[in-house]
Amino acid sequence: MSVLVTGGAGYIGSHAVQRLLAEGHDVVVVDNLFRGHLAAIDRLRQRAKGGDRLGFERLDIGQTDAIEAIIRERRIETIMHFAAWTYVGESVEKPVDYYTNNTAGSLSLIRACERSWSHSHGGVKRFVFSSTAATYGEPPAEHVPIRENCPQHPINPYGASKLMVERMLIDAVSAAARHGRNFGAACLRYFNVAGADRTGLIGEDHDPETHLIPIAIQAALGKRPGLTIFGDDYPTPDGTCIRDYVHVEDLADAHVTVMQKMRARETVAYNLGIGRGYSVREVASAVERVTGKPIPITIGKRRAGDPPALFADPAKIRRELGWNAGWTDLDRIIATAWDWMRHNPDGYKS
Repeated sequence: MSVLVTGGAGYIGSHAVQRLLAEGHDVVVVDNLFRGHLAAIDRLRQRAKGGDRLGFERLDIGQTDAIEAIIRERRIETIMHFAAWTYVGESVEKPVDYYTNNTAGSLSLIRACERSWSHSHGGVKRFVFSSTAATYGEPPAEHVPIRENCPQHPINPYGASKLMVERMLIDAVSAAARHGRNFGAACLRYFNVAGADRTGLIGEDHDPETHLIPIAIQAALGKRPGLTIFGDDYPTPDGTCIRDYVHVEDLADAHVTVMQKMRARETVAYNLGIGRGYSVREVASAVERVTGKPIPITIGKRRAGDPPALFADPAKIRRELGWNAGWTDLDRIIATAWDWMRHNPDGYKS
């Protein structure tokens, strides 16, 4: 199968590309490299058997004509869409930029799909969208663990920009079906992504880094003075927030599984996670165990919009597609991130 992966030079996208290549698919990555890394593509191409199975185009997803040309020339059947800006705080400061990149950019991709249906190969038939649990906003405690039918009330422009894309896909699939087109879409909502490729080839490299596990590892490496815990008075067993941490390889596996099993003329949504949460203190303790190094901890004030506990109920995707997270032990998840970061202390610049 020929797959176009947007944002394929980023953290999650590059792991999905690696999995697609391992499954024997032909992949074209579209990435403007605003926050992606060309080095990730170079590493994947060097390892792939037959490097010509991985193409790369430096484009913005808003360039509809160029995207359509790639679909036609490479006979693309599936779009796996990861390209997005993902910082919640930044989205509050720059909401229009988030709607431009995340929402309007996705609309450009959907438009390119629509145009492709007149191509000789039939065009794009599957659209796998990397959505987010941020579309749920702050669900009440009775909705945790979170199921797909939990009301979606995002509390920031990032979550809202993604929810709009889900709505557009529902409408696009319905319209395509009315015109006899076999087009389907899947919206995959996930929580905290963690870890790295187990072989150490690719991993997480953000600037700025905002994710708890890499921040804690940076503290263990001496690249930060310590770790700040934002609030220790939540109604949880140890007073710190609880979150679901899904390994990035499991996430890539879920995207490929959905792509292979999704049906035409329908839009589906799945929550991806391990089905339980770990607290901030549990994460910090696990990083200390894995690295063998102490982490200085400072207790800060609560952050606005931080619910006490958020984690997924992945029962739907398990029931319908047979997908389960393979990485559920926190220490094992962190160990892959530790291996990546200690061998690549400056990320891909290393």
